[in-house]
Amino acid sequence: MAILASAFLLLAAAILALGSVLQQRRRERQVAQRLQGQMVRDSRLSNYLRVLGDNRLSQRSVSTDNETLALLARLGWRRASDRSLFAAIQVGTPLLVLGLAVFLREIFFPAASHPWLVPLLLMGVGYLLPKRVLAYAAKRRQQIIAREISTFIPLLRILFESGMAVEQALRVLSTQAQKLLPELTSELRLVLARVDSGLELGQELNQSAKLLAVDEFNDTCVILQQLIQQGGGAMKSLLALKQLLDDRRLTHQQEYISKMSAKMSVVMMVFLFPALLIVLGGPGFTAIARAFGS
Repeated sequence: MAILASAFLLLAAAILALGSVLQQRRRERQVAQRLQGQMVRDSRLSNYLRVLGDNRLSQRSVSTDNETLALLARLGWRRASDRSLFAAIQVGTPLLVLGLAVFLREIFFPAASHPWLVPLLLMGVGYLLPKRVLAYAAKRRQQIIAREISTFIPLLRILFESGMAVEQALRVLSTQAQKLLPELTSELRLVLARVDSGLELGQELNQSAKLLAVDEFNDTCVILQQLIQQGGGAMKSLLALKQLLDDRRLTHQQEYISKMSAKMSVVMMVFLFPALLIVLGGPGFTAIARAFGS
């Protein structure tokens, strides 16, 4: 118990010291934002996470991993504050898991033969877990954007037929179609924000398509670049792309249904056939058993 109490006191002292450092960094950050004319009101937890992610170790763990940077870009986390937030999560998760594992070990398994083996393994799992969650979230966002393209193309064609240019149509969709196309409109807002800063629309669409790595969005951006350069003549390409995407979705649905039917046949063989065998063959087996018994 004395060792456990000492560990608790040491952990409390470390938390207090870290809290004072984070509070000081938070105050410095708020002063810098006010001097720059920014009035940003975030929650205290997010401020602490960003301060934790601003240190050199956290930034190095993210900046040296190209896969993590690519996944953050696909998720839409492209600002420095977003990268700092993920760096804080990646550094803080293994420490939190390690502390929780040591606490549970001291309570439930105080006399373990290898006391630090399981906490260190869980610490490694805690370090890998944020990246796996990030990869899952990025893949899910890619799938959502690929589904939204099928609705995005008809809306574009309607706006083009009404006489709008490419940039005007994208601005209208980014503001008016947020509920219908949430992920795609957020990506368009990032592109248009860079266009407002003086960059070229075609290059930004190409860069966004490379970062997202979604085939449907990449094909749409190629047609939009053609519209920007030529000023027209790409309506048939949009219609052909829409038909291609519909055929592709139909093929995916057919594959999914065929796989589902195969899985259901396995379920039927495992659960239905034994019951059917008992119902149909049960009387015969009982009659044979009675005959041998008599």
